[in-house]
Order: sequence, then C-alpha cells, then structure tokens
Amino acid sequence: MLSLRDFWRRHKRKILVTAGVIGSGYFLYKLHETNRTRLHDLEREFDDQRKIDELIKAQMQAHFENIQRIADTMTLPHVMYYLKGQIEDELDLSSLTERLVKGKGQPNTLTPSEKLELWDKLKILSFTRLAVSLWAMIMLTLYIRVLANILGRHLYVDAAHGPDYLLEDADVNMESQQKFLASADFLSIYALPSLISNMQGAAAEVLKGKQLRDLFNTRVLHDTITQILDLFMKSGGPHHWLVFLMPVDNTLYKVPSSGNVGGVHYDINRLDQFMVEARAVLSSNEFEHIVEQSIKKVIDTLVEDLKVQAGVGDLSAGVPLAKLLPRVALMSPRLLEEPSNNKFIQMIRNMQEVEVFFTLIYSDVQS
Repeated sequence: MLSLRDFWRRHKRKILVTAGVIGSGYFLYKLHETNRTRLHDLEREFDDQRKIDELIKAQMQAHFENIQRIADTMTLPHVMYYLKGQIEDELDLSSLTERLVKGKGQPNTLTPSEKLELWDKLKILSFTRLAVSLWAMIMLTLYIRVLANILGRHLYVDAAHGPDYLLEDADVNMESQQKFLASADFLSIYALPSLISNMQGAAAEVLKGKQLRDLFNTRVLHDTITQILDLFMKSGGPHHWLVFLMPVDNTLYKVPSSGNVGGVHYDINRLDQFMVEARAVLSSNEFEHIVEQSIKKVIDTLVEDLKVQAGVGDLSAGVPLAKLLPRVALMSPRLLEEPSNNKFIQMIRNMQEVEVFFTLIYSDVQS
C-alpha cells in the first residue's frame, strides 16, 4: 500500500499528463467521429437533393417536349389546314387569270386599259397572297408555341401542388385550357379579311410604279417582299398586328390579376390569366426579335427556291415581272403545307433563337 502511495507521489504529474493526453485524444476522436458522421449525413442529404433536382429537371424536360408535340402534331396542323383553305377562297386569282387568258385568245374582248387594270390587280394580289401566307404561317407557328408553353407551364405548376389542387375546379380549368388553345383559330375565322386588306394596301404601295416588263432578279424580289412586310408591320401603332392574332378586350387586359383598380373590382378567371400572359409575351421585344429573324430566314429561302424553279427563267440575271407573277402566287400553298412536310415551319422551329425563347417562357415558373 505504501509502495502504491509512494509510486503515485513520485509519478503523479506523469500520470495526470498521460491521462490528460489520453482524454484529449479520446475527446478529439469522438469529435472527429461526430463531425465525420455529420459530414456524411450532409453529403448524403446533398446527394439525395441532387437526385431529386435531376428527377424534377428530367420530368420538366419530358413535359416540355410533350407540350411541343401537342402543338406540332395537333393544334398547328388543324389551324394551318383551315387557314390554307380560307386564303385560297379569299385570294382566288383564277377569275383574273381566266379573263386575261380569254382576252389573249379573243383580242377584242378586252380594251388595252382593261387589260392593264387586270394585270395590275393580278400583280398586287399575287404579292398580297404570298405576303399574307408568309406572315400568317410564321405568326401562327410562333403563337401556337406561345400558347402551348404558357399552358404547359401552368399545368406543371398545378401538378407540383399535388393531386388535390389538380382536382379543384377541374372541369372549369379544362374548359379554359381548351378555349385558350382554340384562340389560335382567331386569325382564320375572324381576322383574315382585315389582314388581307392591310397587307394589300402595303403591297399596292410597294409595287406602285413597278411595270410588268421590269426585270426582277433575286435581290429585287427579296427587297420587294421584305418591303411589303416591313410596311405592313410598321403601318399602325406599336404591336398593331396583335389584332389579327388575338381578340381585343380592353377590360380583360387592363389588370394582370384579380383586384381593385380605380375602385372597380375585376375578377379575372383562369382563361383570362392565360390570355394576359400570351399578350404580354407577344408584346415583348424578345418576341419581336424572333419574328424579324424568322421573316428574314423564310424570305431568304423562298427567293432561293424561286431561283431554282423550272419555268421561271434565270432569276439571277432577272426576268420580267409578268413572267414571275404566276410563280409568286403558287408559293402561297407551299408556305401553308401540312407542318410535318413544311420545310419553312421546320426551319423556324430549328432556329436557335426560337428554341431559347420558348425554353425561357416554359421555365418561367411562378407558383
């Protein structure tokens, strides 16, 4: 017992230091283990969150592509088919050509002034038909994409809120969605005569002074089509062309959501909200930019197609306008072909500016 006390007295400091070192080491070990466990848990949590984010992104991408397919394979073909028939009816050139052919076979049936008047009408209406078809094809291709992406975004947000949210007022929401997509028919059903009248005015102004014997080469033809569309787009106030794509309702578009404005309560339903968003997109500078780029690309391709067509002559060197008019008129049906076979529509879809623009519309998710 004495030896133990004596040992403790002689080695107490060493024992305490050793115990302290061992205790500190154990404490540091436990601290390290705890931190390592926490770090592992955090890494696992981050990994789980990353997998969830990747899953959400994949679901959103799949949903986005599905919305595009609906627009491309259902809505646009229906609208384009109806539009083509309406333009053929509204801008039927057969009566003019028949009278000119008859006048050529029977010289005494038309006076020189009557013949000149018929040719002038044919000149203006041929370019009007081309310009209307080109503008309507581009605008409806882009507009239907706007509708589909806005609707797809809302459907995705609704789904994210859960099944109860989707079931709430499901019938009303479905009706709103159907009416929203059906608004793509507005141009063909209601606005086409007004569009033709305005485009015809622009064509008459640009073609004024151009004679049937004047030589048209690729540059002159390109400039003529471009000038007609530019004049049409700039002839009214800012975004005046929206009246040909969407119905105008001043009360509907005064406010972005339900609320009180000037002491008057506005109750804007789901359909109204969709239409307000669509109008905002079409009024944006970004949309104006992709419209300009689309028109330029289509005109470039159109002129190149006319250049290589048999029966036109050497368009590079120049051909008389009278010889070019039948080919100009015949380009209208090609512009309005069924979307899956329409290279102009495919061209617009594949433009990088267009793809980026619609990706941004869809991803602008607001709960």
